[in-house]
Amino acid sequence: MNQSHITHQWRSRVRCSRRFITVALLLASVGGCQKTLFDADDPRTQFEVHDRMRQRYIPLEEEDVFGNPQPALRARLSPDA
Repeated sequence: MNQSHITHQWRSRVRCSRRFITVALLLASVGGCQKTLFDADDPRTQFEVHDRMRQRYIPLEEEDVFGNPQPALRARLSPDA
């Protein structure tokens, strides 16, 4: 085998691997656009599950007077009535 044949083989393998990597990256980026893993309504902790089962769930956010979401600290930190 001469040097030009080995160089040609090497270049063709590099081109093939570049194409494979490009296709793999494109598929991974398109595959990442599927639906979300968890729904927004799903409970995040076991404590939230417990509160929902006992009908004592308090939402994490509430709207302020301007309609912007803010943490519901007053409702969540007040003592149980």
